[in-house]
Amino acid sequence: MKKLFKFIGIILLLLIVAGGLYYFINNEPIPKGKQGKEADALATKMLHALNIDDYKNTEVLKWNFRGEHSYRWYKQENIVHISWANYKVTLHTTDPKKSEVYVDGELSENTELVKQAQDFFNNDSFWLIAPYKVFDSGTERRIVKHEGKDALLITYTSGGSTPGDSYLWILDDNYLPTSFKMWTSIIPIGGVAATWSDLKNTASGIKLPTKHTLSLFGMEINMGDVKAYNEKADELADKILKAIKHKSYKKTRYLEWSFAGKKIF
Repeated sequence: MKKLFKFIGIILLLLIVAGGLYYFINNEPIPKGKQGKEADALATKMLHALNIDDYKNTEVLKWNFRGEHSYRWYKQENIVHISWANYKVTLHTTDPKKSEVYVDGELSENTELVKQAQDFFNNDSFWLIAPYKVFDSGTERRIVKHEGKDALLITYTSGGSTPGDSYLWILDDNYLPTSFKMWTSIIPIGGVAATWSDLKNTASGIKLPTKHTLSLFGMEINMGDVKAYNEKADELADKILKAIKHKSYKKTRYLEWSFAGKKIF
């Protein structure tokens, strides 16, 4: 028995030493950057590359975080339907007290699940739309030199579930984000990197990531079948097309009309 405890003690010691070495080798201090117009301009260029106007107008976003949490977010209405395990929460993001909770399909008064859903949403939506949040209230923007190029450091001084976190966005020549490094309260190692390169062009015109690969042991975060679309706008467009008999127009072979008294074919 003593030999067993001794063996376990040696294994634990080796794990502690290995963990300490990994931390020493991989931990990065948060970079220093400069706030001001240049940082804001770089953030604006990134937003334009990601079609920020289309994001503002997007009505619905759908995704699944690591196969565990499913989302349908009605962004303009500040309502998101979140499902996991045997729970479903209709979360009112700006007024959580209005939220509804269902357990096994039955309405529940379990308010703790509202807080859990809110934490899930804060985290999981960040992995979907983080670059669009660089001008959110409580954010600080700094321009940083990374491998000889300008990078964008964002610090969240308030809001969300973990205020104080910082993210360094690495951009390509067209100002699209390709990856980021993070300094967060839930990850003890500073500078852990994650990809932001597996982007999908969605129906609403914005680019959303389908997965992320982390530098921490090669972990992968799958975002499921991400979608972004404008439900009401699409319905209105469909009604207009039906009213003007768009199907007949598509079948039309020839058009003839006159302009300013001149016949045109």
